[in-house]
Amino acid sequence: MISTAPFINHLLAQETWARNKLLPHAGKIACIDLHAFQLRLKVGVDGYLESADAQASPDVTIRARLSDLPLMAQNRERAFSYVKIEGDADFANTISHLSQELKWEAEADLSKIFGDIAAVRMVGGAKSMFKTAQQTHLKIQENLAEYFLEENPLLVRPVAVQGFATEVNKTRDDVERLIKRIEKLERTRR
Repeated sequence: MISTAPFINHLLAQETWARNKLLPHAGKIACIDLHAFQLRLKVGVDGYLESADAQASPDVTIRARLSDLPLMAQNRERAFSYVKIEGDADFANTISHLSQELKWEAEADLSKIFGDIAAVRMVGGAKSMFKTAQQTHLKIQENLAEYFLEENPLLVRPVAVQGFATEVNKTRDDVERLIKRIEKLERTRR
């Protein structure tokens, strides 16, 4: 399995504040359990991460489902609402803070290889492609929803469901009143 520590350390090397935030947790092990596999990382004395032994007991375990990873990537501020945390809360809080604040500056890394202008264009092109993919995804969702609501009605609009529920409640109340009237009429006939 590929170690993620070098990738995270690349980001930490660019941000002194992030390493300083990890220093109080030197020697601690974090286990990120994605059910299919686990990532075990240990905080070094210099604030960088290293791969931890699989047998070592973690100080904090962060459990997440693979299916939630796209949602977590989409909204990093709410990422930790999709996980279950066991262990050292302060360490988990530090990891949460770093996951929200630590960002990869792709332009800076690409400029070292391809030059400044090419890096700007590459990142701009990637952002444009991502935005186009998002817009296409949204349009497909809208078209499918319209198709299944209007042309081949397999789905029902929430307003229609609410209207139906209101009518069912009204009918139920009318039936209850009718039953009470019938009972009252039967009592008066006796």
